[in-house]
Amino acid sequence: MGLIRVIVILFCVLWSLPSVGQGFALPKHQKHERVRFKLINNLIIVPIEVNGAELSFVLDSGVGKPILFNLADQDSLQINSVSEITLMGLGDGEPMKALKSRNNIVKLGNAVNWNQELYVVLDRNLNFSSSIGIPVHGIIGYELFRDFVVELNYSAQNVKFHNPELYVSQDKKKSLTLPLDIVNRKAFIEGSVMLEESEDIPVRLLVDTGSSDALWLFHDPAKGLDIPEKHYEDYLGKGLNGDIFGRRTKVNGIKIGRFELHNAKAAFPYRESFNSVKNLGNRNGSVGGEILKRFNMVFDYRNEKITLKTNNNFSEPFQYNLAGIELQHNGVRYIAERIADSRGIVRNGKEADTFGNVQILFQNRTRLSLVPEIIVSGIRAGSPAQEAGLKAGDVILAVNGKKVHNYKLQEILKMLNEKEGKKVRVLIERYDRNLTFNFVLKNMFD
Repeated sequence: MGLIRVIVILFCVLWSLPSVGQGFALPKHQKHERVRFKLINNLIIVPIEVNGAELSFVLDSGVGKPILFNLADQDSLQINSVSEITLMGLGDGEPMKALKSRNNIVKLGNAVNWNQELYVVLDRNLNFSSSIGIPVHGIIGYELFRDFVVELNYSAQNVKFHNPELYVSQDKKKSLTLPLDIVNRKAFIEGSVMLEESEDIPVRLLVDTGSSDALWLFHDPAKGLDIPEKHYEDYLGKGLNGDIFGRRTKVNGIKIGRFELHNAKAAFPYRESFNSVKNLGNRNGSVGGEILKRFNMVFDYRNEKITLKTNNNFSEPFQYNLAGIELQHNGVRYIAERIADSRGIVRNGKEADTFGNVQILFQNRTRLSLVPEIIVSGIRAGSPAQEAGLKAGDVILAVNGKKVHNYKLQEILKMLNEKEGKKVRVLIERYDRNLTFNFVLKNMFD
């Protein structure tokens, strides 16, 4: 892969670019562009081309201008017309220096912006790839939602960008159209929540496809948004300006229009994480991917409306961290595997080939393979995993006898959090020693 080499063109040759207007557009008479996406940890990962470089972005309805980061696996990337700026975002850290770049060509299939402005963050600590499990190079949002009618199909894992001039609204059976308030490049929806024994509390929520969580609420006792008695402190995620912490809990229910979800996962982030947001206005929180993925939806920013229809994810239980472990990729490691059974018959070895890495074959019928290394990046105080003796930094080798290098990161997390009461056996490496720990998954809110 090598170190990042960013080619910065300070003087863009404007005459070399087509003379077109601002914003994304499709070729004339094309009604829509369909783009397949990967749904990982409730996040939508779309392929984006920036000045000819093929990258992966999170489709984030909560972000204004596109932001580039984590470019270490790219040999080179051209960015045009650059100036230095300071970026403010969520998190409890300091504002960061970044580059502001204009006159870039950004493509999603046939949807193109010939004059895209974007920000480039060169801080290597801002890296979502290790916790997602695949390379992610940036986030993009508002300008796509502004320029198209965006039809988001979580169940089929594709998104259609409709030409708004040619789009004809289709009132599908069992769908519901609701107002969508667009303020400062962000979309807000009205709903209500039920906390413990309370009645419905009206809430105004940011629609945030870039959040993998279900529901964030701002602590506001005067409005009735008090933190339920059963909660625990936890790491909630990473923002542009650092880590975000708060209290995790659950609510009895959340309503959006006529749709209602019970026993929903929720979090109350600490206000310090929102210091960079000068005016939260009458916003009470945000609704993220773990709730949004239960609907297929059409965003129509021009007409300030959203159409929702439940999909086959709607009845899925909310996923809780029952083990209390956070995992992330930590580079790669070599493992030795036998490729023949006791009779000397060579096995297929398909599971090791899925990573596409170099393999070294030895005469004793073993193979040395390069595979991702998965480590414990965080562990919750008082959790089953911590009480069993696991520690941050432990390298995970196997879960319940299954070697983790054969699985994706999200599949490993699912093994560790399958259901309350399940016994889990984890094989880890610590200081060149292999250790086994056993624990039982526990629901923190029962």
